[in-house]
Amino acid sequence: MTTETAKPLSMGRVSLTVNDLNAVSDYYQKAIGLHLLKSDGEVHDLGTGSDVLLQLRSDKSARRASPREAGLFHTAFLLPERGSLGRWIDHAIKDRVAVVGASDHIVSEAVYLTDPEGNGIEIYTDRPRASWKWKNGEVEMATYQLDIEPILRAGEGKAWKGFPAGSVVGHVHLQAGALPPAEDFYAKLLGFDITTNYPGATFYSAEGYHHHVATNIWNSRGAAPRSFPATGLVEMEIRAPQAFVTAAESRLKAPVAHNDRGLALADPWGTPVVLIANA
Repeated sequence: MTTETAKPLSMGRVSLTVNDLNAVSDYYQKAIGLHLLKSDGEVHDLGTGSDVLLQLRSDKSARRASPREAGLFHTAFLLPERGSLGRWIDHAIKDRVAVVGASDHIVSEAVYLTDPEGNGIEIYTDRPRASWKWKNGEVEMATYQLDIEPILRAGEGKAWKGFPAGSVVGHVHLQAGALPPAEDFYAKLLGFDITTNYPGATFYSAEGYHHHVATNIWNSRGAAPRSFPATGLVEMEIRAPQAFVTAAESRLKAPVAHNDRGLALADPWGTPVVLIANA
């Protein structure tokens, strides 16, 4: 289901439980480039401007999640233009920030990392939407080697100063135990379109984006529901037009739970999802 609106669907805050709050927060500030917006000793809010993109919640006794569990595959931070990605890559080279991959996905250019507690990260920029190729409702995506040099040139030699204004959580990629129940939740219940079927993965979107959410079974096939408290993804927000939220709520079995932000749900593996109506 797609909805025409002046304020399109987007991903909101991603929240992680971590054992070592200061170490993980320091990594996201220095290596990744998020800005510390608020800290109370137990929770750090990081983002850009006044926009919280990532919340880190301290729990020193939480079980360290296995990389084969359902949960987070990566949080994908979308930079507003290619030059910003070039400046970040230059910063990563100079500061010797360890990366685990770099890919050209046709619709986007991306670099991949892992934080100190094993949470995946993607930093990427989109290619112009006019260049995306669609067929029968699916967008063409692939995984090719990333050509770094033209991206560095786009940075124009300017210094990286952290995430610029306009940076957002572009998408959240999840590990699932199986794809059919994931598709039932994100497509049939929430109302996302399936925009790409990839070997072992499904990509979901609204309003013509390549994907806001993805689920895969590459490391987590057969994973059971998550056992909390554990490190890793503890909540993700989806901000959507009121019509999208109302339609999703109408498909839910009663009773419908709400919190102070919106519709409170859990995916088939127990990860909390908050569906928030755009103001």
